[in-house]
Amino acid sequence: MTHQPTLANWLSIAALGLIWGATFMVVAIALEGYGPLTVACARTTLGAVTLLVFMRLLNRSLPIFTPVMIRYLIAIGLFNTAVPFALLCWGQQYVPSAFAGISMAALPLFVLPLAHFLTDERMSLRSTLGVIMGFIGAAVLIGPGVLRIGTGWEPLGQIACVAASMSYAVSSVMTRRCPPIDPLTMAALLLTVGSVALIPAMLIFEGVPTMGDARPTIAIIVLGFIPTALAALIRVATIRSAGAIFMTLVNYQVPLWSMIFGALVLNEVLPLRFFVALGLIMLGLVVSQGNNLKRLLLR
Repeated sequence: MTHQPTLANWLSIAALGLIWGATFMVVAIALEGYGPLTVACARTTLGAVTLLVFMRLLNRSLPIFTPVMIRYLIAIGLFNTAVPFALLCWGQQYVPSAFAGISMAALPLFVLPLAHFLTDERMSLRSTLGVIMGFIGAAVLIGPGVLRIGTGWEPLGQIACVAASMSYAVSSVMTRRCPPIDPLTMAALLLTVGSVALIPAMLIFEGVPTMGDARPTIAIIVLGFIPTALAALIRVATIRSAGAIFMTLVNYQVPLWSMIFGALVLNEVLPLRFFVALGLIMLGLVVSQGNNLKRLLLR
């Protein structure tokens, strides 16, 4: 049962927006010294170990691993951790971190049509209009890059970031259909699945990692502990206290912070189309999630 959001809930939402918005900047720094699969693997493995330790400390037990449960955990683990982490890290070699952050803003808009066709959650006219606006924003974000495929890595990097957002959307729909499981336990198991998938991929394509310079090494450690493990704990606590609808407020903050950190810390040049795309995606979110936002305001 959820309750009226408290000051702690609002602070948690603000913290998550800041943490996840800064993640793309930290990934960019980690890529200065390590390959994309190494960064994705290290982040996932550190996060998994941390959450497994928390499970132990909080006496959370493992679920009953039925065949259905196992299939869902493997599929969600791949689409929620291994695939998007790898795509984002690879894509960020060729695009600004702000681009990756803005592409993540489209995640809820990808979820709606997937849920419409794969579950019993039907899209209304309002949500359909919101999705269309958001997709136009995503098209503006990629811009003419899609027409330049084959002329360099940047267009493919852009597509990789958008594909990562779509991967998260697939995992979100699958999570709704997954058998009941403790959220903290589920987060730990999903990261474990991602780690098991990424370790051999890293060893095959990039080999055993060697210690790099301090700056990218610290960035990898930060990625594992803060936006992966700590944020998962904050997210679980907030959803249990204030509800999943309240958690959607994070979606409006992440791209803004990614642009701020990209411009101020990494000195990224942000073209006008980034701002136009962000505006269209945000407008699509407001239109498609208007009922949820109204519900929050009434609470």
